[in-house]
Amino acid sequence: MKHIPSLERPVSQPRKLAALRQARQDWNNPSDVLTRLTRRLSTTLSLETQLGILAEELGDIVPFDSLHYRHRIAREDFVFATGLGGQHRCEYRLNLEGVAYGVLTLYRRRKFSDEELEGVETILGTAICPLRNACQYLTIEKASLTDALTGIPNKRALDEALLRASQLSDRHDEEYSLILCDLDHFKSVNDNHGHVVGDHLLQLAAECLERSLRTSDSVYRFGGEEFAILLPHTGEAGAKDVAERIREAITGIVVDCGDETLSVTTSCGVAMHLGGESPGQWLARADDALYQAKRQGRNCTRVFASIR
Repeated sequence: MKHIPSLERPVSQPRKLAALRQARQDWNNPSDVLTRLTRRLSTTLSLETQLGILAEELGDIVPFDSLHYRHRIAREDFVFATGLGGQHRCEYRLNLEGVAYGVLTLYRRRKFSDEELEGVETILGTAICPLRNACQYLTIEKASLTDALTGIPNKRALDEALLRASQLSDRHDEEYSLILCDLDHFKSVNDNHGHVVGDHLLQLAAECLERSLRTSDSVYRFGGEEFAILLPHTGEAGAKDVAERIREAITGIVVDCGDETLSVTTSCGVAMHLGGESPGQWLARADDALYQAKRQGRNCTRVFASIR
């Protein structure tokens, strides 16, 4: 029988265990600002929360009147600001390994000294890695809610928005309306001109919809050639007016296909949220109104009549 030597268990190292306990105490109760800042920033991946922590820790060392941060993430401007005033400023473009992660600017009424600027740079040098992680996390989060072709929010984002709108409508008795619009005869575009032209047309339609809406409204790619528009504080009459404006704007899209030009129309269905109904019920009523518009000749708007 083959002899297998027994494995001896290593003996614990008292000094290393003591050092580990001390390190834990120092980590939980740091005496220096850089350790404390690192520990606090490591507790969250929220960029807004991290910037709030950074402003608090930085203000304890280098007083300032206001802090502004801006960054372009997934086609959207992310802006964070705290405080007011200050004619003097110092501005930092945050970069790590050749990648930009926004611009941070401090303002105050008196000029920053060289020693203070050195302190700010030391703090930002410590914070840049956590800020990079938060920016990347936000980018991934937004990508999961964004349609890759058109760059507008996708069906998942719509589902979340409808749930929030339904809850707000019920809680505050506010009017919310939903428009579903479908590009007419879009299949023939792909069949006759190819998917490249069809994709380009969808991108133009998404841009057209965004230009036609208020800043408070939001547009989503619902699927295929179908788009959804969520209108807060808008009743049936107002939503129908928006749908007609959208329909007219879509007819203005012209695609040059070389030997001919291509244009398209759209059909729209409108439904206002009713008290107590689920997002799915609301969406189904808007879809039914869209079906009526398609069945009754296309290039028109139909409203799902609600009885309140």
